[in-house]
Amino acid sequence: MNKKISGLVPRYIYAGSYTSPHFAPGAHNPSPGTGISVYEMLDTGELELVAGVATENPSSLAINSDKSFLYAVNELGLSEDSSPLGSVTAFAVDAKTGGLAVLNQRRTQGGWPCHCWVHPSGQYLIAANYGTGDYPVFPIASDGRLGAATFLAKGEGVGPDTARQSGPHAHMVLSDPQANRVYGVDLGADRILSWNFDEDTGRLAASKLPFVQTASGCGPRHMVFSEDGLNAFVLNELSSTVDLFDVAPETGFFIWRQTVSTLPTDCRLKRPLFDPSNPGFIPEGTNTGAEIRLHPSGKWLYTTNRGMNTVVQFEVDVDSRELTLVDVTDSKGDCPRGMIIDPEGIVLIVGNQNTNTIAVFAIDLQTGRLGDPIQVLDAPTPVDFVFGAKVEPAR
Repeated sequence: MNKKISGLVPRYIYAGSYTSPHFAPGAHNPSPGTGISVYEMLDTGELELVAGVATENPSSLAINSDKSFLYAVNELGLSEDSSPLGSVTAFAVDAKTGGLAVLNQRRTQGGWPCHCWVHPSGQYLIAANYGTGDYPVFPIASDGRLGAATFLAKGEGVGPDTARQSGPHAHMVLSDPQANRVYGVDLGADRILSWNFDEDTGRLAASKLPFVQTASGCGPRHMVFSEDGLNAFVLNELSSTVDLFDVAPETGFFIWRQTVSTLPTDCRLKRPLFDPSNPGFIPEGTNTGAEIRLHPSGKWLYTTNRGMNTVVQFEVDVDSRELTLVDVTDSKGDCPRGMIIDPEGIVLIVGNQNTNTIAVFAIDLQTGRLGDPIQVLDAPTPVDFVFGAKVEPAR
């Protein structure tokens, strides 16, 4: 057993996965997962498996603000008659044990949903259908159940990478911290979409600047905002870069400031040339970006590299918010996809999709650097994480 880490608060943590008999994108073998795994994070930083719940391909998770309801996409494509099979599932959370109980499920009206997010009002869940490039909106009832979709916002456009950008591919949806607007990250069209959201009707309407066009072929995947909402950091999957934008609070306009690589200057990994028959596969000698997280202090930004198999640390300038790459850490596995930092900013947890492991690292609170892992544990195809409630001490 490792030593207790000062300031670390024990919490439940949920890990989403791909499930058998399905394959994770680019994987050579079916996933061994069965659904969502529930862990208790101890005050040492170590994770202990306490429960699980079966559900198909829960590759993205979201939780409401009081940690009472959890939501997962079911990342499924099309049926034999080409009808979309993608769905979202609602779960009630047991506050004492962290356990999950299925409430209900709704179709996302599209294929391969890969992300979901609870609006800060707590009244809506919005999902991103990667395969069909659109964003369904679901009302959340007082008991946590999902109502039928109230709206479906559609993306449009293509990019130059014919294997990955032949149409819009919605990869993430979120709001700025002040919930002024909702944004959709579109890998296929190299765009960040911007909407005004009507909380009364659950409808998304294009804002004054309906989208920001990112660099051609970069493939934006995920995005985080600074706490004050004045800057956005966009991770580009295909180019292995991060874009920094200034955000105008009144209009929501994005103004480009900086682009930095997630690869060290001496790295020889290249942009992948994808096989259209297996677009998730990362060829040897290549790299793609996967996840981006901002430290709660705002001092450091972290991303994951699939191919190089690393967690990259950037220092965030206190005034300009510009980024400087300061360290690269081995993820201790293959294909680090999902990553999360605890609310106190003390540990970083990363899931290695293809080697079925989770690595837990302590964060040096003076430098932001990651040392040797506290723990590397076996876990079935871990690809996304959310923190739940604090673990109540035994009496």
